[in-house]
Order: sequence, then structure tokens, then C-alpha cells
Amino acid sequence: MAEAKVGEQFIKHELDEAIAIQQCIVEAEQQLSQSHPEPEAKQAMKTSLREDEKFLKQLQKLGKPLGATGEVEEVAGGLKQLMEQTLQSAGEAESEAYEAHAVLLNLKRKQQDSAAAMLKMAREMKNTEMRDAAQEFEKGTKESANELASQLANLAVKIATQDGMGARA
Repeated sequence: MAEAKVGEQFIKHELDEAIAIQQCIVEAEQQLSQSHPEPEAKQAMKTSLREDEKFLKQLQKLGKPLGATGEVEEVAGGLKQLMEQTLQSAGEAESEAYEAHAVLLNLKRKQQDSAAAMLKMAREMKNTEMRDAAQEFEKGTKESANELASQLANLAVKIATQDGMGARA
């Protein structure tokens, strides 16, 4: 049975998870920004990568006083494993790049949830440093997730219509 986490222990857990997921995002963007078949998606990932590296450093700074270093637990571990698996074949076919792109988007959506929780916790604790970082993190993650979603939809259309099936619906 899992151990219940409360107070600082819970905050550390949340920061560990956010750091681990953010590290995974950075690694995925580094790889996909090179191997993705769509130039626009590559550029979006390169742009996001710069901001995501900054967010990773901020998360690490916020986590340091609590001992949060990016320890990988169940949720982060499962998502990390899925990301690694899909990245292995991302360069083999557009449909494989689509899968890896979709998992990256899922990681971004997970971070949106983390950012919202961090923001509420920071406000409740009157921690202005965490609040400001969480606000920036939430906004940036939402914007990049929306761009990734748009690029993913474009790739889906391209893949789906390659054999002429698009005109038959």
C-alpha cells in the first residue's frame, strides 16, 4: 500500500513529479525537434524547448529547499517509459512521429495540471516565489500545448489523406 503524503512531503512529491515530467519533456523536444517529419512542428518544439529548459531550472530551484530533485514515481515513471518507447520509432514513419508527438502533448497537459495545483498551493501558503513561477509555468505550458495540439492535428490530416481517402468522406 502506498504511503500517504501530506504537508511538505506532498509538496516535495508534487515538485519531484513536475521536475521528472519536465525533464522528460525537454528530452523529448530535443529528440523530436530533430526527427519530426513536419518542419512547422520541429520549429514549434525548438521554440518550446528553450522555455521548457527555463521552466525545468525554475522547478529545480523551487524543489531544492524541500529536497525535490525529480525522483521518478509511478505516474512520472509510466509517462516517461511511454515517451521513451514512442521516441525510439519516431523517425521511422510519420505515424510513429505522430504517436511520439501525441505522448509529448500528453506530458504537456499533465504539466498544466501540475502548474494549476502549484499555483493554488503557492497562493494558499503565500509563497510569492512559487506563485510567480507557477503562473508563468501555467501560461507557457498552456500556450505550447495548444501549439503542439495544432501541429498534431495538421500531421493527422496529412497522414490520413496521403492515400486519397480524404475526399471520400
